[in-house]
Amino acid sequence: MRQSTLHQLKVFETVARLTSITRAAEELSLTQPTVSMQIKQLTQNIGVPLFEQIGKKLYLTHAGQELLTTCREIFNELSRFEMKITDLQGLKQGKLKLATITTTKYFMPRAIAPFCQLYPGVDVALEITNHERVLERLSENLDDLYIISKIPDRLDVVLHPFLENPLVVIAPKNHPLAQEKDIPISKLQNEPFIMRERGSGTRDAVEQLFNKHGISVKVRLELGGNEAIKQAIGVGLGISVLSRHTFTPEAALSGLTILDVQHFPIERHWYIIYPDNKQLSILASTFFDFLQLESQAIAAKMFSKTII
Repeated sequence: MRQSTLHQLKVFETVARLTSITRAAEELSLTQPTVSMQIKQLTQNIGVPLFEQIGKKLYLTHAGQELLTTCREIFNELSRFEMKITDLQGLKQGKLKLATITTTKYFMPRAIAPFCQLYPGVDVALEITNHERVLERLSENLDDLYIISKIPDRLDVVLHPFLENPLVVIAPKNHPLAQEKDIPISKLQNEPFIMRERGSGTRDAVEQLFNKHGISVKVRLELGGNEAIKQAIGVGLGISVLSRHTFTPEAALSGLTILDVQHFPIERHWYIIYPDNKQLSILASTFFDFLQLESQAIAAKMFSKTII
């Protein structure tokens, strides 16, 4: 084990996390043969298999699971050491790792850009994924901060709301209800719906509202991304409920509109969260404060450019 390098451990952790040499090579910007060689050398150093392959899928052996736990402990300790050095130097520089739900992709780049302009020594790694994967990353402590819209049930976290995330009904501009005001929510029962996948915070909020008012809609299509849903709306496959933040100027120009339906928008928030036993670095704390202070202004600027 003493002959193994930190680079080999990083390669191993990436392969173990992604369960794929191909995806690990892409994430690490290495060739597949290089990744395979690093895993082979590490396995030889340890003396027992770390992976077993069944069909096309990789599985960790018991030794591999133990090494993965050890790797994460090592990387966490190194990260804490780097934080202490940075804090001692009083520098706002280094790498900031964020994991956010897909809806925030319309907002987060607009928040990150001015932050990086203020602190040019900062590099940001932004992981945009679904709600369940963000919680998985949080439980594995892979990032500095996490942004979600649905409060987790059982995780011990520090949680701060920082921005409203209203959900609205989006339809084509030529929809028969597009010119109506104060549309009864019951009229949605006659509409084909395009829904986010089960487990998404958006879908949960929509279904809770519909159940509260006894509304049953026909789900014509389930899609895992907001852009795909907007495309489906645009070609006439149905209407949907999405975050107001997804209604960009491009969406308005492409022929979509927001329907004025009773009980909408559904009021929700985005939350910044992190494990309650986590000590934030000076960099993470600085971004945390920046996001709380600047988010309203950034969102207002986004909405002011939207044509409805």
